[in-house]
Amino acid sequence: MERSRIVVIASILAALGAILPMLAAYYLSWSIAVRGEQTRLSRLADYAIMRADAALAEASKALKAADRFDMPPCMTTHIAALRSLVVNTTAIEDIGYFENGLLRCTSWGYPPRRLTRSPPADFFASNGVEVIPRMYPTISTGAPMTAFRYHSYTVLTNPIRFVDVIAEPGTRLAVATKNGVLVSTLNDPDPSLTERLADLPKTGSNADDLFATARDANWIAVAAAPKIAILSDMDRERLLLLPGGALVAALMVGLVVWLSRRRLSPLGELSIAVQRREFIVHYQPLIELKTGICVGAEALVRWRRPDGQMVRPDLFIPLAEENGLIEEITDQVLYATITELKGVLAADRSLHIAINLAADDLKSGRILPVIETALQNTGVLAEQIWLEATERGFMDVKSARATIEEARRRGHSVAIDDFGTGYSSLQYLQELPLDALKIDKSFIDTIGTDSATSSITPHIIDIAKSLDLYIVAEGIERREQADYLVERGVQYGQGWLFSKALPAAEFIAFYNDSKRRLGAGPAVIRREIA
Repeated sequence: MERSRIVVIASILAALGAILPMLAAYYLSWSIAVRGEQTRLSRLADYAIMRADAALAEASKALKAADRFDMPPCMTTHIAALRSLVVNTTAIEDIGYFENGLLRCTSWGYPPRRLTRSPPADFFASNGVEVIPRMYPTISTGAPMTAFRYHSYTVLTNPIRFVDVIAEPGTRLAVATKNGVLVSTLNDPDPSLTERLADLPKTGSNADDLFATARDANWIAVAAAPKIAILSDMDRERLLLLPGGALVAALMVGLVVWLSRRRLSPLGELSIAVQRREFIVHYQPLIELKTGICVGAEALVRWRRPDGQMVRPDLFIPLAEENGLIEEITDQVLYATITELKGVLAADRSLHIAINLAADDLKSGRILPVIETALQNTGVLAEQIWLEATERGFMDVKSARATIEEARRRGHSVAIDDFGTGYSSLQYLQELPLDALKIDKSFIDTIGTDSATSSITPHIIDIAKSLDLYIVAEGIERREQADYLVERGVQYGQGWLFSKALPAAEFIAFYNDSKRRLGAGPAVIRREIA
């Protein structure tokens, strides 16, 4: 009897000794996973608030600039001034002038004959601008916009800007006014959350989701993710634990969680990819539109994982820029380009390759000696390496000018990329010694359509011509687009009408075939250096 009792007690103690560490591991791993996920969601919600405030600030600046106009309302000069505000302000899609509550004109012209009244505002922002969560465009129509009103002027902003963030699969996001009126969503968040945004705690959960909220004087944001999304991390952490007591189990869980989360985070994967040089280059051919001859290419970075999976640049380039990894990636692109194409570049001086620069590179100029080193003993000229930067890179005009002047002194040509989609103004183009302007694909897409933005493309072309810049049209996909651009005097283009971005060997074959088919060498695209 005593023996049986001892066996039973020993069995129970043995079972408890085996079970308790696993229970402790389960509880600890669950708590860490939840805390980490809610921290990630909190940052995402904070970022959405920051984007909403940035859009409000830009819209407010445009509104107050319009309010200071000293010209008769809705005359040609007034509409042109409104249109210039829209073109040079990233966050707004349209601006309208109201008189006695009725819309008289917008940056796109005059409204239809039906009366369009300005709807009531949801609240006054902290800077005195009125916020209207939903307002339909009168002329361009389309989806409802978020409107900001100041005195007689109202601007429209696409609310998708508030939630245009890189998020993990399954993550959902919503942004509302401080009064709880929903403005924009990403991935269809749970209505039970969006309907009570104003009452949600900073972090929490419901039956299916974890969520986190962020607030400021104007906006509320909530980010949510399914609980099941963290189960795989929990299972992996528990399998690495040895049942050796609650303390050992707790220490093992903490170590595994720290290591695995660091290794499996997007930033961790990207850092390892940089160390392992997992980046490759594809080349988007640049075509002389009049002749169809390939005269160069744009070097485009691609991330190829060890398993062969390709990661889109828009998913890792912003992360690299935010965390100081972009310069190393740029260097890898540069050296890969020179290694792969030095033969064809040295053989044909008229061919050039464009390298994209990050804002930090343009600000510091540190890339220029790197290029000089990479070109040594290759037979490739500095004139054959073009430098491209998006409009954000030109925000520090003084530093950008110094870098551009030094680049041009060394022989490089410099182009502004994706013009019209970023932060620049016409003042940037006038102040910086640029060689070329690249029109973003979003404007090329409007050619031959009735889009409200289709009239912007000829204005961009005229601006470039007035500044004596080469013009490159991006994203040409239809013959009618190419014909239109040729008729407007655009010299060069790239896009799927001619070719997709190609690996080095395929690009060289494409380039050689281009010369062979047309029976002529490529035109030389090179500025004269004084």
